[in-house]
This record gives sequence, structure tokens and C-alpha cells, in this order.
Amino acid sequence: MQASLPRIILASTSRYRRQLVKRLGVPFDCVAPLVDEELLKDPRLAPLELARHLARAKARSVAELHPDAIVIGSDQLAVIDEQVLGKPGSRARAIEQLTQLAGRAHRLITAMSVWHRGVEHDHVDVTTLTMRDLTPVELARYVDADEPFDCAGSYKLEARGIALFASIETADHTAITGLPLIALVSMLRDFGVSVP
Repeated sequence: MQASLPRIILASTSRYRRQLVKRLGVPFDCVAPLVDEELLKDPRLAPLELARHLARAKARSVAELHPDAIVIGSDQLAVIDEQVLGKPGSRARAIEQLTQLAGRAHRLITAMSVWHRGVEHDHVDVTTLTMRDLTPVELARYVDADEPFDCAGSYKLEARGIALFASIETADHTAITGLPLIALVSMLRDFGVSVP
């Protein structure tokens, strides 16, 4: 990337998103967005709109402090029966979420907002995942192995979580981990950043 191109900032402290952006081989920084996600969760919004709203808020909060940078914000929601499943935070809650998902299909909604000098590009990726029928012993064994306490839906597909699923339908498998790189590359190119 040429020195004259703008700074790229990932508006996130997520190690998963940081690892994804590193794959692109472009220099970037991480800045924590100054948003309270819980306060922004409007129950009137459908899950897809809620994910988009949160991604935009994260990107905007960092773009206001770094107006010349390209800022990438993202949010992800696991949804079953229009119920949003948050990050479990504990072993018991992770097992509870996985019990709800076992043997059923659910959606993983990954929204991304990229800002540069007042221009915004949005993208939403919706993945449909069908989990296998699993016993309580299998679910507990999985949770103990991967400890997915910071993951929406209580699973890590990039680790042992892949064994939980019968099928996955997605346009971009990187969206599952938290940031749709196929769309991000197109957006960065629109802002003059060559990848590769």
C-alpha cells in the first residue's frame, strides 16, 4: 500500500476480526469503538437492521475521531426464531444456547460498515447454519473444548465447532468469523486501496 493512501482502522477489539484483516496484508490499526451496544439495541429493529445499526454506530464513533481514515465497523448476531442470541459469557449459558440450536437451522447475520471522509459503504452477510442433533454430553464436551464464551451462538466454526454442524450456506465463509472479507476487499478498492 502506498504511503499516500489513508490509514485503515478496524473499529474493534475482537481478536477474530483482527486476524481476518491481517489476512489481507494491508497495514491497519485497531481502535475500540466508543459505543454501548446494550444501549443501542433497539427492540423495534429486526435482527438484520439491528446488526447494520450496530456496525454503523461502531464505524461512526471511530470515524468521528479519525475523519481521514478508512474505518471498518462490524457486528454479528446469531438469530433463531427471530430471537437474538448474545455472547454467552459462561459455560452454563453456552450449553443453554447450543441446546436451543441443536437439530435446527439458525441465521448468523454479519453486518459491516466502512467509512471514509463521509462516504459509507454497508454490507450484510446472512449465513444459514443447520446444527446436528447433539446430546447434552456432546454439547458439554464441545463447550469445555472450545470455551466459546465470547462468540454469538456459543460456537467457533474455525475450531472444533465445525463438528457441530450438518450444513452451512454462505456467500463468504469469513463472515462467519466476524468480517466478510470478500465485500471488504471491494470496499477498500473503491477507496483506492489495492488488495492484493
